[in-house]
Amino acid sequence: MNRALLEVEGLHHWFGGLHVIDGVDLSCPEGVVKAVIGPNGAGKSTLFHLIGGALRPRTGSIRVGGKETAGLPSHRMARLGVARTFQSSRLFPGMSVLDNVLVGLHVRGRSGFLADALLPSSARSEERALRARALEALERLGIAELAQADAAGLPFGRQRIVEIARALAPKPRLLLLDEPACGLNNSETADLAERIRAIRAGGVTVLLVEHDMSLVMEVADQIAVLHYGRKIADGTPREIQADPDVISVYLGAADA
Repeated sequence: MNRALLEVEGLHHWFGGLHVIDGVDLSCPEGVVKAVIGPNGAGKSTLFHLIGGALRPRTGSIRVGGKETAGLPSHRMARLGVARTFQSSRLFPGMSVLDNVLVGLHVRGRSGFLADALLPSSARSEERALRARALEALERLGIAELAQADAAGLPFGRQRIVEIARALAPKPRLLLLDEPACGLNNSETADLAERIRAIRAGGVTVLLVEHDMSLVMEVADQIAVLHYGRKIADGTPREIQADPDVISVYLGAADA
């Protein structure tokens, strides 16, 4: 088994009197796709917000590559090689696909307003390098031909792939995908599964929150199951499918 890239220990978080993450332990080895599943309200998105830096945990430890990251803001997490997508589309209308992906490279860019004014040749050189990296991310996901297309005018499934390309552009070690199949049809979901497998093959570790169980079972190497903020199971897809607690509280639930 590969060493753990992400380690979560004793994580707790609550809003008012509602305990939404209750003592969660989670390990994600390098080079795998790990899925986090559970019924609505299980705490999956909150867990993502805690890992990605959008929320500070009340107690507990989060380590990426052995470095403690609990409480670090999102921009610091990005510099440590953690990228994420969101449930809702966050593309910028009126901008091309390539320019939308370039937004994801702001954590790598060094030139700012003063650099542009005082060292224009340096700034232009960096801009060319960032555009090349953005195009590389599009090529990696097989959509380079869409670089100059209006991002907001693409079919929804393609918009999702553009968002993933934007997250991949800074070359993260860990990619957090928050319900990427939400709103996709069967064909688009099958295409998404192919892209996720390609991302893993490229050496990026993926942590996936998803309701679409067919996608989860197709792409995940490991699955953790949350229920009312607690982890109730963790194992391979085959082990999860056979776990009686999972069957009773999730796979057989009406809101799964």
